[in-house]
Amino acid sequence: MDKDYIRTEKLSVGYRGKVLIGDINLCLKKGQIMTLIGPNGAGKSTILKNFTRQLMPIGGIVYIDGRAMKDMSGSELAKQVAMVMTQRIEPELMTCFDVVSTGRYPYTGKLGLLSESDRHKVNEALKLVQAAELAMCRFSDVSDGQRQRIMLARAVCQEPELMILDEPTSFLDIKHKLELLEILKKLVREQNMTVIMSLHELDLAQKLSDVVVCIRENKIDRCGPPQEIFTSEYIRDLYGITKGSYNAELGFMELEPVTGTPKVFVIGGNGSGIATYRKLHREGTAFAAGVLHENDVEYQVAKKLASIVITEKAFEPISEEHYDRARKVMKNCEKVICCLTEFGTMNEKNRMLYEEGCK
Repeated sequence: MDKDYIRTEKLSVGYRGKVLIGDINLCLKKGQIMTLIGPNGAGKSTILKNFTRQLMPIGGIVYIDGRAMKDMSGSELAKQVAMVMTQRIEPELMTCFDVVSTGRYPYTGKLGLLSESDRHKVNEALKLVQAAELAMCRFSDVSDGQRQRIMLARAVCQEPELMILDEPTSFLDIKHKLELLEILKKLVREQNMTVIMSLHELDLAQKLSDVVVCIRENKIDRCGPPQEIFTSEYIRDLYGITKGSYNAELGFMELEPVTGTPKVFVIGGNGSGIATYRKLHREGTAFAAGVLHENDVEYQVAKKLASIVITEKAFEPISEEHYDRARKVMKNCEKVICCLTEFGTMNEKNRMLYEEGCK
């Protein structure tokens, strides 16, 4: 079995000698991604800073590849670990190439002069993050998404084995978030890099991570693979959600449903009704939905937003019992909306509902 590349033993972190989080015992294999999640102020950034010696541990030990981090020189650590922080830097008159080239400082000596090999590595890092065209642009003139790619290129340029990222998707639109995370996956897959990061986007953490660490109330609350961490009940508890809900199966949040007697009956299925559910919810209109099979992607949304949901077991034809219940609910509604354009064998009774609704 592969040995742990990162390991902590009874690590205690905090500020000015005051412990914020103690008894941290984590481990991660080479080429894996660990993601820290939890409420704001829980201590995610504090833990990350202890992996780069921006903060010194108050107690315990961090091991990197079997070696205690406290025994490593600054130069050795810089060649082993790179960090991408959320703070926005404003370097005066530096081009993007200049910023990325600072990642070569652990290798250039005291004068910081770049060799031809160093310049090649800077250009390669810019290409890797799809930012080669920005090399001669002033860093202060590029967009937030471009800046984040430049800072990632700077970290890549260090040739680290471990990359630490503190909320790397902050300030990024959806396009740049996906691009950034795809680059991280490529680094892990092709260069066997190890990644530790914090994220607020739970859906991304669920999709990307090998190990998820949950932090709250000054402790490591839970640690494990995504399939063990991401349950609707646990995420609700971890973040103290009292309004709305989190759907762990699909990784999205929903607002509180509109309560009351449904005024609209929606016949949907296969995702066709989702946009209608959200429109009615925005309008503050209570609605019923059915008949939906329990394995339908639409069911996950309907059960969070609808006042009443009539369901059928997965892969079963709609039964007479559930059809009759849907008819009764539909008759008490002021309006019927059918989102389906085709009906198959399993939802034949939804066609019958639609025909009755048309009357």
